[in-house]
Amino acid sequence: MRQSLTRLGPAAVAIPGIAAALLLGGCGSGQDNATVKPSGPSTPGSSAPGRAGKTRLTITVRDSQTAQAKTRTLTCDPVGGDLAKAKEACAALTAAGAAGQDPFAPTPKNVMCTQIYGGPETATVTGTWNGKKVDSTFSRKNGCEIKRWGTLGVLFGPHPPVR
Repeated sequence: MRQSLTRLGPAAVAIPGIAAALLLGGCGSGQDNATVKPSGPSTPGSSAPGRAGKTRLTITVRDSQTAQAKTRTLTCDPVGGDLAKAKEACAALTAAGAAGQDPFAPTPKNVMCTQIYGGPETATVTGTWNGKKVDSTFSRKNGCEIKRWGTLGVLFGPHPPVR
């Protein structure tokens, strides 16, 4: 066994180390650097996770840096706006809030992400979610960002699979 590790050289240590870091690091929950900020005094039901609050979002998606932006709106109290799957989008946001998750939180800076390129698409979401201000950017530039995109994919519409 000792001889086979010697023949492999640094790869014998590096490959298992990288695999362990990816396994343990994951893509993070994004809870460390949330971009959802309180919008003022709390009102009943507006800030507790999973409870109804004002949700009014503007979603802007670009298929590439040079593509024309597509902008849609979404409200969830009541369901409205011009987003194609508004009811499903509101359900996804409600589920995230009920689970105590912030779907708009960025990936924390200390998280290791796989370097898988998902495509040139980008999206910006602004407005309020559960009564809190939102100003969040999404992309598909690495594994962590692909995960974030997938969590709210219903907001961004259909896109090609990871490339």
